[in-house]
Formats: sequence, C-alpha cells, structure tokens
Amino acid sequence: MRVVSAGERRVAGRDGSRVVVTGMGVVTSLGPDLATTWERLVAGESGVRATTAFDPSRVESRISGEAREADPTRVLDRKAVRRTDRATHLSLLATQEALAQAGLPERLEGELADRTGAFIGTGFGGSATIFEEIRTYVERGPDRISPFFVPMSLANMTPGYVGIAFGARGPNMAPVSACASGGNAIGEAAETIRRGDADVMLAGGTEAAVVEGIIAGFAAMHALSTRNDDPAAASRPFDASRDGFVVAEGAGTLVLEALEHATARGARILAEVEGYGATADAHHVTLPPPGADGAVRAARRALEKAGRSIADVDVVSAHATSTPEGDRAELRGMRALFGDAATDADARLGADRRVAVTATKSALGHTLGAAGAIAAALTIQALQSGRVPPILNLDDPDPEAGSLDLVRGEARPGAYRLALVNAFGFGGQNSVLLFSKWGEA
Repeated sequence: MRVVSAGERRVAGRDGSRVVVTGMGVVTSLGPDLATTWERLVAGESGVRATTAFDPSRVESRISGEAREADPTRVLDRKAVRRTDRATHLSLLATQEALAQAGLPERLEGELADRTGAFIGTGFGGSATIFEEIRTYVERGPDRISPFFVPMSLANMTPGYVGIAFGARGPNMAPVSACASGGNAIGEAAETIRRGDADVMLAGGTEAAVVEGIIAGFAAMHALSTRNDDPAAASRPFDASRDGFVVAEGAGTLVLEALEHATARGARILAEVEGYGATADAHHVTLPPPGADGAVRAARRALEKAGRSIADVDVVSAHATSTPEGDRAELRGMRALFGDAATDADARLGADRRVAVTATKSALGHTLGAAGAIAAALTIQALQSGRVPPILNLDDPDPEAGSLDLVRGEARPGAYRLALVNAFGFGGQNSVLLFSKWGEA
C-alpha cells in the first residue's frame, strides 16, 4: 500500500475541507478599525508615540503604541466596561467589526450559534487588571480586592466574553503562546473547522500590555527600544541600528468559515487559509536558534499541508519585532527558506517573482499576543488591494538580508496571490499561516 503524503492528503481533501476568511476586524495604534489602520499603514504613518496610559518617567522605554481611538462603549455598557479588562474590550471591538464585514448577525442564534466557536489568543491576558489589583492588595489589603479580579484577568475570559457578547456557543478557548498566540489561534481554528467541529470560527488575538510593570520587565531584559526622543522612528525592523521593540496594544479577529457554509449563505470570500504550521525551537527561553530552524520548519509545514511550493509565495509578513537577535535570525531563516542564499532564490524565481517582505510592527509597535492576528488581517488586505505596506525606518538594512526584497519607502503595488504570515513567541513557539487571495488558487 502506497503511503500518501500530508500534501497529497490536503489536495485530495481540498473540496471538503477548505477554510475561507469572510470577515476581518482590527484595533491598533493606527486606528480603531481595519479601514483606518490600513489607510494610515499604506500611507507610511506610525502609531508609536510617547506613552500616556501611565506616567512613564520611571521606565527606560517611555514610548508605546496605544490604541487611543478604541471606544469600548460601542460594544459594552459603562458598567460592563468597568468589569472587563482592556484586552477584552479591544477583542470585542475587532470581533464586532469582523462579524459585520462577514455579513453575519451581531447576535448568533440557533444552529449557527451552536456551530460557531471562538479562539482568541493572548500573551498576558488581563495584565492591567492584574497589576492594578496587586497594587490594591499591597496598599489597601486583601479585603479591598475587586470581586471581578479573577474573571477580568484570566486569559480565557476574552473568548468567553466573545461567546457571551455575540452568542458563539461552539468550541471556545484562549491559545497562550506569547507572541505566536494570535497566529496559533487562527491556525487551530481553521483545523477545528476542517475536522468538522464548527462551521464558523471567530479567531484572533488581543493584548493590552501598555502597563508599567510589563514594560519595566521587558526593559530589564534589554528588549525594548529607548529612542524616546523620536517615537515614530523607534521601531526599526531589519534596520542595522535597531535597538529593540516597542510595546503596543491591539486586537485582530478573522471570521473563518467552511467553504461550503460560506458559499451556501452567499458570503463574500476574502481569502483562503491554505496552510498552517506550528513548531517549537526547543532551544532557549527568549532567543531563536541562529538560523531560525523552527520557523523554517513551520513555514515548510504550512506549504506542505497546502500542496504548495515556495515558488508560489508572493509575500511574507515577517514577525520582525526590531530586536537585534530576533530580526537577524528571521532574515537567515527567510534566506534558508527561499534558497541556500537569497541570490539563488532570486535567480530561480526570476526577477518578477521575488518575494516581497513587509514588517507591520514598524508602524504599529509590537502587539505581543495579538500580533499574528493583526498581521493576518493586514496581509489579507494586501492581497485584496494589491499593495504591500512599507517597512518604516528601514534606512540601513541589516547585511543578513542579502538580496531579500524588503519593501521600503512606499507601499508596493502588484498582483499578489499567496502570502506567509510569521508569528513567533518567547519559549520557542512558531506559527506560520498561509493565505491565498480568493480566486487565485
């Protein structure tokens, strides 16, 4: 009996297990919704500014990407706002937008509710709540702790509230894999649909970690940029002068559907989730291996499951946080993925098939557990619009880039069909998603 490869199984089962994207929503430092964020992103604007969420004078990094235009009263009354963490607020806003774009009711009912799940990843969960309640405990004693402390701070409460707010009664969980969380949530949600456990999944990530204690912790690791005098220039993925990342808050949600479900209800399809790879570095708590082997294996797994080759890829949305070691490893990984050296890949693919590499954290800051989900939405928008956003502040590319095609200066127009989205987390977790523009299979 011949053994059938994973790639052959994926292609053979394609018609019965295809997962598509029908709605998207984001909240970022560039705007309260996808349209505003996208418009400002392709215009080359930055959402990084001096921190206002707290007095930053005691911390080394005094800049951040705050979602200043987010208004939680669009989804919650004022009492509910006070009883939920900001991470939940941001996710509810992104999910509300995604449902509206998908043409689904804001309140699901009946079988649709039973067959709709929510996977919302996060790195920290209710971080602001945790730090505030610890302060209350120390300064005022245990009797003054809020009865809402636990439900506000638990990581799984955001997908729980998504289910409560919108009526999603299917599979519900919070993948927690640091900065790979949002990517893992989308990938695992797609697999949930493929195995028949849901028809629709609300999948993404959220983070609201512009909190003094968390920023102080990252600063103690020497992970953050200290370009406090020029916030917009602080996040510099792949630039030789990068000095660390900028903490940001935000959320992203995709509506995923089984193709037959989306088609039956006449939904507008934006993209297909063709592949997903998840691996572990098994190397170090915070540092990737020098050649980003785990990330490369995740990308190859995503391509294999889709029955695709590396020559099909048009765009890579890099994880690219702006840390010296992380960016260097990712550059080496991309060169390994696209050939023994970037020049070999260019020769093999041809000048018109060079892969455009973008890094949206240059404009948004690093949204940690939400990063993979936000990047996924913006990458699908790039496929839809035929424009890849530029990497800001890339004045002097790291020599490790070789001849990789890093998008600089202005948004790059083109006929883009297939994109990889990278999301990597502390602990060595790697998530890579593969999206295709609908109708470009």
